[in-house]
Amino acid sequence: MFFLIVIMGIMSCHSVPKEIKVASPDGNIVLQAGTETGGVVYYKVDYKGKTVIDTSGLGILGKNLNLTKGFEVSDVVYNSHKGSWKPVLGEVAEIVENYNEMKLSLKAESGQKMDVIFRVFDDGLGFRYHIPKQGTTDTMTVLDEVSEFALTGDHQSWWIPGDYDSNEHVYSTSNLSEIDAFAYNAPSYEKKIYTQHIVLPKAVQTPFTMKAADGVHLCIHEAALKDFPALHLNYMGNNMMKAQLIPSADSTVKSINVLPFTSPWRSVNIAGDAAGLLNSKLILNLNDPCALAETSWIKAQKYVGIWWLMHIGKASWDYAGGSKDGKPHGRHGATTENTKKYIDFAAQHGFDGVLVEGWNVGWEDWFGKWQDSVFNFSQPYPDYNIDELSKYAADKGVKIIMHHETSSAVTNYEKQMESAYQFMNKYGINTVKTGYVGKIIPKGEWHDGQWMVNHYLRVAKATADHKIMVNMHESHRPAGMNRTYPNWLSCEASRGMEFNAWSAGNPPEHETILPFTRIMGGGFDYTPGIFETRMNAHDKNKKEIVHTTVAKQLALYVTLYSPLQMAADLPEMYEKRMDVFQFIKDVPADWQDTRVLNAEVGDYVSIARKDKFSQNWFIGSISDEKARKFEFKLDFLDEGASYEATLYEDGEGAHWQNNPYPVKISKRKIKKGDVLMVNLAEGGGTAISLMKQ
Repeated sequence: MFFLIVIMGIMSCHSVPKEIKVASPDGNIVLQAGTETGGVVYYKVDYKGKTVIDTSGLGILGKNLNLTKGFEVSDVVYNSHKGSWKPVLGEVAEIVENYNEMKLSLKAESGQKMDVIFRVFDDGLGFRYHIPKQGTTDTMTVLDEVSEFALTGDHQSWWIPGDYDSNEHVYSTSNLSEIDAFAYNAPSYEKKIYTQHIVLPKAVQTPFTMKAADGVHLCIHEAALKDFPALHLNYMGNNMMKAQLIPSADSTVKSINVLPFTSPWRSVNIAGDAAGLLNSKLILNLNDPCALAETSWIKAQKYVGIWWLMHIGKASWDYAGGSKDGKPHGRHGATTENTKKYIDFAAQHGFDGVLVEGWNVGWEDWFGKWQDSVFNFSQPYPDYNIDELSKYAADKGVKIIMHHETSSAVTNYEKQMESAYQFMNKYGINTVKTGYVGKIIPKGEWHDGQWMVNHYLRVAKATADHKIMVNMHESHRPAGMNRTYPNWLSCEASRGMEFNAWSAGNPPEHETILPFTRIMGGGFDYTPGIFETRMNAHDKNKKEIVHTTVAKQLALYVTLYSPLQMAADLPEMYEKRMDVFQFIKDVPADWQDTRVLNAEVGDYVSIARKDKFSQNWFIGSISDEKARKFEFKLDFLDEGASYEATLYEDGEGAHWQNNPYPVKISKRKIKKGDVLMVNLAEGGGTAISLMKQ
């Protein structure tokens, strides 16, 4: 992988300057830091001459070390970096990485030491703590992190509650002062999430996105998350957000770290508008370079699978559930015969893989039992012939995607990981979807706690050792670690498509919020492509619906980034509408260029992307519950070239609730500088392919 570094300058200030500042390369962001009364470390951030984060405290409180006060700045070291790097998979072919760095070395009268490192980019900043060994103290038991974000107004914000154990919530839009996470404890629209654990009424998860009155957008998140709990934020009043760390099984302890220790980055994206957030690569840039020596085996993928079948009630994951004699009940989805049908469909239409859920023993007695040793990850059910299927798939040029649902019995999975990955290698299976549905074992740990954060990283490393790509569901929100471990293709880590099949569903605005929140940290395996949006078409007793039009389902392949994209509906639904299905067949999952055409958080987003392996472009445009009209000037196309544009728009009378099905397909010749006019229905969208002639 290409990586270019140019060090512009390193300077140490042994006589500490009165004003300790560092600016972004373009000068628009200026960060000031130092100590104030009581030796409290602080920072302050201006954007284009206006304060966006006022004086905010920094530090970490340990059981044996209090690194929150009593400090003086003993040294300041400046460093500048200018370079670029090429992601293995991504939204662009090359990412510019220019920043100015400032390291504050801090020392207290007690002899305790701490460094705070700031990096300032043109699109935001990051800061992290480095804690050296303190005399004979070589371990730190973290009780709290006091990192503050003193915002300068009661900003409009988009958030989900600070749930220790689930991130599968609908987003709320409110001012900072109106955050109420407890509203999720007894929702009127559906039963609460099984693992839900919300402790603080004003706590939210990151990425946490805001819009100031002057239009400046901010997103607080983290990067390089390892050996530490995932970052949440707690609203303290007076526009102040403070870091909240998820505890370990010992409820008083947040983290135990061997010294020296360097924390994850706390990141703040800053942009003049919503589109600027989507253009940012701050979180990726704050992560370490690729740790893998060879990456040619890592590929973006499009797949189909035995999955939606179970969510809509037409099949089951288990083989003999409810049967007293252990005999099959006849509703098992992952059979040899059924899997062959999906392999045939994938091969016929050019898909890379077939996900098979429910293939392995253990599904009869897994959900909600909070017990270990449920699943065996190397033992198929009797009606799933993996020898036959692996050969059948290979002959068709299709890969089987393995599914490892752990039921959050994580110690059981850890014991089997090596044998499970060897099993996959034996059968030529190079991609696994892991799942963590349920309450964590070891008991007392949380999905967002330090122990689980380290487990997810162990999985990424172990799968890489076996040249296996991984897609994690029910994990913490990604924090750009796919730069370091590009085999970590994607995550769920939010409220995905399946909620539309058996709950109140995802409201029309949901997908217009995700790019500015959850997807800021990395790709989202949202599983779009549902053509039959009414669940009563499968079961007359069901009332659930997908809250989008079919045209919007197509556009999601462009607007919701992931290098792993599923055509999630049943094959027979696509066979009924092959003209519409053509867009899903055509759209790639890996890109060399991305342009944001328009954007407003929670309202609409339109994105154009260029295929990494051709000169073709694809556009996705989606709306919330309102109908919209847009004009797209195609000034990003190649000069002098001709393209065939195929537009998949909401058809006449389309509406997410009343009539989601109509799709109007039209074709025309276009060139650079032409303008396309599109109409989006309520809850609708438009998808466009631009094929270079």
